[in-house]
Amino acid sequence: MHVWKDLDTTVAGRLASASDGERAVFCAAVAQRLMLAHEALPAEERRQFTLGLRPLLEAVWAGALGDASAFDAIKRGLGTYYLGPYCHNEGPDGPDDADEHAAAAVLHAAEAYMHGCGDFALFVSGHAVEAATDLLPLDDDFADDPEEARAEELRRQLRDLDLIATEAQTLRRARFGLTTATTARLQEALRPLLSRPDDLP
Repeated sequence: MHVWKDLDTTVAGRLASASDGERAVFCAAVAQRLMLAHEALPAEERRQFTLGLRPLLEAVWAGALGDASAFDAIKRGLGTYYLGPYCHNEGPDGPDDADEHAAAAVLHAAEAYMHGCGDFALFVSGHAVEAATDLLPLDDDFADDPEEARAEELRRQLRDLDLIATEAQTLRRARFGLTTATTARLQEALRPLLSRPDDLP
């Protein structure tokens, strides 16, 4: 019972022991899956604020995989959010656009890249766990078992961390910039697999 809570603790432990670079890629990957799910919603259910964060997510991917020039785009993207109407202290009385799971994950992923703080990676993980039940279609295998849906999302996160760990030595240096060839290799080796909604054969 509550297997997902044990898995959540395991993910938290793995994130705590990961490097800043590994966490940045993890955040980009989880945010990517949430963004793809949001982009696949019917047009009337998509939020313009969330969709507008796609360039920021692309910048996070670039920076996390070693393109140091992405720093300015990430900085500007966060600055635009902080100076805009969706960053507020009005609680439930203010707009909730930045609380949508994909939007929040992208913003936390950008913060994780900028500051290297492990808490932001936990926030990204948490949004994906919540979204695992919020976004379930009625005909999904886990529609009648939200706890298993959360557990499966966390298992996916652990598989993501296993894949990211294969490039741990390189990713430790990624935030400070890698060669163009290394960045291209990481893009090919990591991003497609980490972005797939279903990573199992």
